[in-house]
Amino acid sequence: MARHDTRLTRRDALKGVAGLVLGFYLPGDAAKAQSGAARIFTPDAGAAAFAPNAFVRIGADDRVTVLIKHIEFGQGPFTGLATLVAEELDADWSKVRAEHAPSNPDLYKNLAFGMQGTGGSTAIANSYEQMRKAGATARAMLVEAAAQAWRVPAGEITVERGVLRHARTGRTGRFGQFAQAASHVPVPDNVPLKDAARFRLIGREGAVRRLDSASKANGTAQFTIDIREPDMLTVVVARPSRFGGKVVSFEAGDARAVRGVVDVKEVPSGVAVYAEGMWPALKGRERLRVTWDEAGAEKRSTDEIIEAYRELARKPGTVAGQHGDAEAALARGGRVIEAEYVFPYLAHAPMEPLDGFLHWDGQRALARLGSQLQTGDHQAIAGVLGLSPEQVRLETMLAGGSFGRRAQPTMELAVELAQVAKAIGPGRPVKLVWTREDDIRGGYYRPLFVHRLRGALRDGKIVAWANTAVGQTFLKGSPFEAMIKDGIDPLMVEGARELSYDIADFRCDVHTADVGVPTLWWRSVGHTHTGYAVECFVDELLQAAGQDPVAGRLAMMGKAPRHAGVLRAVADLARWSGPGPFNDRARGVAVVESFGSFIAQIAEVSAGGPEGPRVHRVWCAVDCGVAVNPDVIRAQMEGGIGFGLGHALFAEVELDEGRPVQGNFDTYRSLRIHEMPQVEVAIVRSAETPTGVGEPGVPPIAPAVANAMARLGLPRPRRLPMLRGLAS
Repeated sequence: MARHDTRLTRRDALKGVAGLVLGFYLPGDAAKAQSGAARIFTPDAGAAAFAPNAFVRIGADDRVTVLIKHIEFGQGPFTGLATLVAEELDADWSKVRAEHAPSNPDLYKNLAFGMQGTGGSTAIANSYEQMRKAGATARAMLVEAAAQAWRVPAGEITVERGVLRHARTGRTGRFGQFAQAASHVPVPDNVPLKDAARFRLIGREGAVRRLDSASKANGTAQFTIDIREPDMLTVVVARPSRFGGKVVSFEAGDARAVRGVVDVKEVPSGVAVYAEGMWPALKGRERLRVTWDEAGAEKRSTDEIIEAYRELARKPGTVAGQHGDAEAALARGGRVIEAEYVFPYLAHAPMEPLDGFLHWDGQRALARLGSQLQTGDHQAIAGVLGLSPEQVRLETMLAGGSFGRRAQPTMELAVELAQVAKAIGPGRPVKLVWTREDDIRGGYYRPLFVHRLRGALRDGKIVAWANTAVGQTFLKGSPFEAMIKDGIDPLMVEGARELSYDIADFRCDVHTADVGVPTLWWRSVGHTHTGYAVECFVDELLQAAGQDPVAGRLAMMGKAPRHAGVLRAVADLARWSGPGPFNDRARGVAVVESFGSFIAQIAEVSAGGPEGPRVHRVWCAVDCGVAVNPDVIRAQMEGGIGFGLGHALFAEVELDEGRPVQGNFDTYRSLRIHEMPQVEVAIVRSAETPTGVGEPGVPPIAPAVANAMARLGLPRPRRLPMLRGLAS
C-alpha cells in the first residue's frame, strides 16, 4: 500500500492494527437477505388503513425482517421494536432480523412528531402499540393462510416460536411455508393483542439478544463512513473559525496541485475540496487560502457571555411556572440560601462524525446517511437539488452515535451534502465527511446556561423556591418554532418550571439570550442543566436543614409517587444508611424525571487525588413503564451514566474571541475506561405504557456526584465541568 494511497479505508486501517479481529470477519454475502426466496406481504392498498407490509417481511426461509422507522445508532430500536413484533407474531427469535425502513412519512412517521424521525426518547414509546399490532396482524394472516391450506378452523391453530400447529390433525408448518399465501389474505381489522401475562419476550430477562451487536463486532455492519462507490469523490469543507463568518474570496492553486484533488468549489457554508479519497481532500483543504468576512460573527469569549448571563439572572425573567408567591415568601425571612450554577457549551462528539453520501444524476438522487430526521433531510435534499420528494430516495444508515447531533432542525448536514453535490454537478457521487475537529468546532452545542436559585428555610422545611435561568433557545427559526409558547422555549426550562417536590411558594422564570453560537438539543436536552440545578439546590437546602437527603426528598414527594418509587428502590439497592462520609467515601442522591421516565441514582465518591474526586459506584433505579428489553434498559442506564459523568467532570467547549478552543478528544475530554464506576441497575416493575431510556440515565449522575462531594466536605461544584483544566 503506497504511503499516500487514496484507497486506504477505515477497515483497512483496522486490519493493520487488530489482526486478531480478522478471524471473525464474515463474507459480505452472508449479511445480505436472500432476495429470490423472499416474499413480501403486499395486500391490496385499499384493503385497510393498517398494512403489515409496512413493518414486517417474512421470507420463504422463515426469516422475519422487521422494518424499523427509527435510526439505530446504538440506543437499541432494532432490538426493541423487533421484540414487539416478534412477541405478537410468536416468532422464533433466532429467525428475526431488523433493517431501516425507507424514508416515507406516510408509513413511518413518528407518532409523537408527525414526521419520520428519532428523538426525545420516543422510539419505543410511540411505537409500542403500533409494532405489536403489526406483529399480531401478520400472525393472524399466517394463521388464516394455514387454516385455508389445511381446511381447518383458524381458531384451532396455535403458533409458537415460528411454528404453526393444528393439534387435532397433527399438522405443523413454519412461517415461510405460508408467507406467499398470507400475502393474499385480507388484512384483518383490530386484531387483539396479548395480555401481558402471556408475554414470552417483552420484559423477559435474557429472552432476546441484540440484533445489531454481532455485525458491529465482526465488521460487517456498514456505516456511512464505510461507503465506497465507483467514481465517488470525498468532500471536506473549509468553514470559518468564527460562527457567522462568510467567504470573501479564496485561492485554490496549491490545493488543486495535491495529487488526488479533483476540484475546489465555493458553497454556502465555505469552500469544498473534492478528492479521490480522504487524505488528498484533507491535504488540499490545508493548502487553501480563504479570506473570511467576520463582521457579523460572534466574537465574545465564554467568560464574557457568562458575565452577560449573570447580569440577566439578577433580574426577573419571563415566568415559566409558578404557584404561591415566592418573592413574598423569601422576603418574610427565615434562612435564605442562594446559589448560582454555570453550564458550558458541550459538543455531542459521537464516534462517527457527521457524514453523508449522495448520488445525483440531474433527474434523481440517492442519499445515504445516518439520518435522525428523515422527513426533514429528504425534503432538504430535494429542495436544494430542485427535485420533487418522489425523485429522491433516502436510505438511513447505521450511525456511530449521535446524542442529538444528527437531529438538526434546519437539516444543515443534508443541505450541505446536497450543496456540495450540486456545486460539482450531476453524475459523480460524493461523500461529505466532517472530521472530529470539524464536528467539535462546528457548533450546534448544548447551550451555555446560568441558573440563579434562591430558597428559604423555616422550621426545618423548604418553604420558598425561586429559579432564574438564562440561556439560548434552539427552537427559534427551526421547524419546531411553534413549540415556543408565550415567548418561552419549553425545552430551556423542562425539569425546572415545575418540581416533584411540595414547596408552597415557587417561581421559575427565564431569559432567552441572543448569542451567535449555533445550539442544538444534546442527550437529555434541558434536563442536562435543570436536573443538576434542581437536585444540587434541593440537596443543599436539605443539608442546611439537617435532613437526610433521601428521607428529606421523600417527605416532599406526596404528589409524585413514581419519583418516590424510584428513590425508595435505589435506596434499597444501595442499602442506604445515610450520606456519610464512611471510610473516606460519601454518597450523593439525585432524582430526575425526563421523557416520561423516572430515574434515581446514588453515587459513592471519594476525594481522590490531584486529578479530582473518584466515583467508585453508582446505583440506579429506573421506572420506564413496561420494560420491553431489560438488557437494553440496563445498557442505556450504564451508557448514560458514563456519558453524563465524563461530561460533568471534564468536558466543555470554550470560546476565545468567538473561536472554539477544543477540537478533539485530547482537549475535549471524555471518561476513560478505568474511570468508569461500577454500576448496578434496578428496573422497577410497572404496567404503565413504556417510555424512553436513551436519554434519562444522563441527568441524575452529575448532581448525585456533586452532592456526594458536598457530604465529603468538598465544595459543591457551581460551574461545570467539575474539573476544569484537566481535559488533557
